[in-house]
Amino acid sequence: MKASVRVRSGATRSKKSARPAKEADGSAASARKAVDSAVAGVTLTHPERVLYPPRGITKRHLALFYESIADWIIPHLAGRPTALVRCPEGVGGACFYQKHVGPWTPAGARRVEIEEERKVGEYLVVDDLAALVGLVQMDVLEIHTWNSVADDLERPNRLVFDLDPDPALPWTRVAEAARLVRDRLAAAGLRSWVKTTGGKGLHVVVPLAPGPAWAEGSQFARALAEAIAREQPLGFTAQMAKSERQGKIFIDYLRNIRGATSVAAFSTRATPQAPVSVPIDWDELSADLRADHFTVVTVQTRLARLRSDPWKGYWTARQSLPPRSGEAGARGRNPGSRRAAGSGSARIDRAHRRG
Repeated sequence: MKASVRVRSGATRSKKSARPAKEADGSAASARKAVDSAVAGVTLTHPERVLYPPRGITKRHLALFYESIADWIIPHLAGRPTALVRCPEGVGGACFYQKHVGPWTPAGARRVEIEEERKVGEYLVVDDLAALVGLVQMDVLEIHTWNSVADDLERPNRLVFDLDPDPALPWTRVAEAARLVRDRLAAAGLRSWVKTTGGKGLHVVVPLAPGPAWAEGSQFARALAEAIAREQPLGFTAQMAKSERQGKIFIDYLRNIRGATSVAAFSTRATPQAPVSVPIDWDELSADLRADHFTVVTVQTRLARLRSDPWKGYWTARQSLPPRSGEAGARGRNPGSRRAAGSGSARIDRAHRRG
């Protein structure tokens, strides 16, 4: 598909008209309230709104959380088109998956127009803290990103293997699956990193020097997933159908087609305990860990205790897919392209959340 990306700057915030002098004379309490409702220069309406009732986490709490980890999350977001999960009433109400921008889009955020199969869609890119807090203002509880950046859209710079287990499986099986995928990638000459999803499984992420076309990357991912499923059919499947997943781990390679996304590192998830997707070291992948182990309440403490970034080598890795890597994979049209090119907004089924 021919690349077509047009960049638009965010709309300029309209200036509020000056208030009469007697109104501008507000009390100290009013001034404090105005300060309390602003984070990173973004004014939050209803900052006291509770987004995660079981944890008592408000909109302001979430904005301050992202402000405190900005140096960790922004590198994972910057430049990448996004898809978002909005929950205007918090996790207790209806949530919506939205690919395209709309009237709710925060002012100042970057927008890019991307050619899709049947139309041009307008996507949001989160390049800085103000844009991120702007998402919180609009009740966004999950941020999912593309495998490429908007400025080099047709050359993905990573692969993501989403390990999605049958809920009945023990966590040790999921950890073993991640190590198996890591070892298969290593045999192909590729280093990989792992992170919790905040959902049920794990993501194994492969950084790439920009270069492979979408078809090449998705075919490589499919070939690897299907090879494991063939060799261990009782433990794994590469089939998306729910009927194929009982007692197995679905190796979701479809995260690697054009337009597909995966939850960003350090993004929250729209589930009651406010879990966060967190990069970890392979040595941390133990029986004590869980996919939803880290939360808004615990992530800051974890980061403060780290001696080094578990993904330090990720940012400097320069690696490419092995030659002719897609031969054993899909042929013809990218698998799952209909799913990636679907509606820009859909209600989220709470019984079916994945990474």
